[in-house]
Amino acid sequence: MQKYPFIVDIDADEYHEAARRGDFLSSHLLGDFRACPRLYKKKMSGEIEPVDTTAYQIGRALHTLILEGRSKFDAEYLISSGPTNPKTGEAYGKTTKAYREWLAAQKRPVVSSEDFGWMLKLQQSVALHPVASALLEHGRAEGTVRIALDGEPCQIRMDWFNPDFEGKPVIVDLKTVADFPFFEKDARKYGYPEQLAFYREVFKEANAGVNASAPDVPDVYIIAIEKREPFRCGVWKLADELLEQAAAANKMAMSLLKECRRRGEWPTGYEELRVMGV
Repeated sequence: MQKYPFIVDIDADEYHEAARRGDFLSSHLLGDFRACPRLYKKKMSGEIEPVDTTAYQIGRALHTLILEGRSKFDAEYLISSGPTNPKTGEAYGKTTKAYREWLAAQKRPVVSSEDFGWMLKLQQSVALHPVASALLEHGRAEGTVRIALDGEPCQIRMDWFNPDFEGKPVIVDLKTVADFPFFEKDARKYGYPEQLAFYREVFKEANAGVNASAPDVPDVYIIAIEKREPFRCGVWKLADELLEQAAAANKMAMSLLKECRRRGEWPTGYEELRVMGV
């Protein structure tokens, strides 16, 4: 992708560690700040430790399988339900000493056979969706862009970038969801427009530095998959108007972040009396 030399490969652990050190502002950290400046401050100071839940781990493995393929998945993960109890012929339970000792000896994260079977169903759902499969036909996974926005060092890690989809570059984000009828409401609840508007603004700023004569503004898509049968896959394109509104909210939050740093004050956002009406 010589047209976009600013998209680079950076190890995921290094990417997240740079955010925790405060070297770069990420969309998730900005989301924490929008939700509550004090939450952001506590995370950055280490008062709140990062949590790596089983759901997060499975989500990362699923992204690898769908976006980077089986070979990459097999190189990074071990598919196994663990050692077998010779007395029962069944796998040891995950709370047993035998399983914990076995797990500690593994050099790769472990994905259970059951979880992997579930992942394959979601992968197939994406592959069979005409728009999703077309979006993922060309491009690269997990590309990082780092650039300053209004003097603030920022970074993004795009699930997928396709340099030419229907004549335009596109940023694609992969999500798993509970129920499609509630997806658009949940997307706003979890700040997906703000996340992807941040991605687009960082991309635009970096691209302007190398393609100033013809800067590209990427379209933005979400590929969503339901986590239960029948594992429906859907694709949403985020409207420019929505992304512009979200970008304005991000810009305001970044301005407030600078002010909080200057003052050394980190409010919760609920200091003032509120009135609950009818």
